[in-house]
Amino acid sequence: MGMKEVVEELNGMILQGKAMEAFEKFYSEDVVMQENSEEPRVGKEVNREFEKQFMSNVQEFHSAKLIKSAFSDDGNVAMNYWEMDLTFKDGKRKKSAQVAVQEWKDGKIVRERFFYNPN
Repeated sequence: MGMKEVVEELNGMILQGKAMEAFEKFYSEDVVMQENSEEPRVGKEVNREFEKQFMSNVQEFHSAKLIKSAFSDDGNVAMNYWEMDLTFKDGKRKKSAQVAVQEWKDGKIVRERFFYNPN
């Protein structure tokens, strides 16, 4: 399976509401993840807890839509452009767009950085 198919499987799992299952399957043990210019989070355990905390703050997923994916010529980088509409447990509804830039090695994400407007 090529990188495009692997990324499509990952994104499909996210769209099916299986984000944590996708995380377990496709992220390396030493993954580095980063939100905008914040400090990177290192390691799967740290990032797993971050993702669980984020998900626990979501009251309702109204929609998540993958707009476009792009891939580097060398097959090691994928970029996914998402639009999401969420309501958080504090009652605030947020519509956002983000780009996730993923570096892949041996079928796993080793680095992922998210770019979005934090407001």
